[in-house]
Amino acid sequence: MSKKNTNTRAVKVQQKNEPTANDTIQKMNTIVSKQPTFIAVDLGTANTIVYVSSHGIIFNEPTILAYATKTGEILYVGKKAYKMVGKTHDKITLVRPLEAGVISDLEATQDLLEYIFNKYKINDLWENSIVLIAAPSGVTELEQQALREITYKLGAKFVFIEPEAKMAALGAGINIFRPKGSLIVDIGGGTTDIAVIAAGDIVVSDSIKIAGMIFDEEIQKMVRTKYNVMIGLLTSEKIKFSLVSLFTTEQESRIGAYGRDVATGLPKVFGIDPEDVRRALKEDVIPRVVHAINELLEVTPPELSADIKQSGIILSGGGALFRGIDTYLESIFKLPVQIVSNPLLGVIEGAKLYEKEIIKNVLKEEEKSASMAENMQ
Repeated sequence: MSKKNTNTRAVKVQQKNEPTANDTIQKMNTIVSKQPTFIAVDLGTANTIVYVSSHGIIFNEPTILAYATKTGEILYVGKKAYKMVGKTHDKITLVRPLEAGVISDLEATQDLLEYIFNKYKINDLWENSIVLIAAPSGVTELEQQALREITYKLGAKFVFIEPEAKMAALGAGINIFRPKGSLIVDIGGGTTDIAVIAAGDIVVSDSIKIAGMIFDEEIQKMVRTKYNVMIGLLTSEKIKFSLVSLFTTEQESRIGAYGRDVATGLPKVFGIDPEDVRRALKEDVIPRVVHAINELLEVTPPELSADIKQSGIILSGGGALFRGIDTYLESIFKLPVQIVSNPLLGVIEGAKLYEKEIIKNVLKEEEKSASMAENMQ
């Protein structure tokens, strides 16, 4: 009996070492059929973009929710909620899940993601999915863990958190895997992420909480002080993007705006001198972005500095749409500045390109684990 069992085991080992063509095909088909859904999330302070493999971009709207104050019921999400900024009563509460690139409300963040997938009736795609979340480079380990917990709770099997700047560089068409330095500046709504990337990863980076929303607040303060008029953040944002350039130009007219006269309390239509807007931004907030870039360049390895001298600065994010920002930075750093073709989608485009890399690694790990488990039996 003992000899018979030994022979049987020997035969089984031989079959493992010499798989037939059908065995190989079946194994490959199993791996392909088990390939999970890839989900990429650019969870920004101002906007959230979600991409799902085989579905494309399913959501690209402001990161904000409107709740019924008493019941906690979600009333509006994204664009509809954003239109209510500054216009709500006490029965509606507006919540921004992220503040300055940091998750300030975990429950609202989960509500947002669940809403997106429920809306498009693809909530089941979370199960066993591979999720890539693009986060500011300065995000703490605690904040990363919070993001993972939310995503695993929704059903994800694998969660990867990658720096926004790295994904933005990929989205800009840069081959980040080459041993050549590239400087990416991603000006979002809540943070500006700056990074030098080479050989497939970030060499040095920084993330500052000065970005589009802070620009809006500075304009709001200036209008209150200079014109004695209160304006909302939506109006402030419109004024920002109405500015022709960060440099004085001859063909400029006053920027029309609506607000509330502080003295009378009455609605007011008035005009803003573009030079006042420029001064408000160039006196404090934009110099802080410049200072952060300068500090990063000071700690960049010399060989990579030589690369950046040739390739210049790559601008991404919504702040790159601020007219004249590229010319302004060129005048400061004496480097070429290039704005990516679609600044708002730069991070998610990079995440899409990174999909193959992540899935390839996951499948390798799963195949390795399955093989080890099979050999132990």
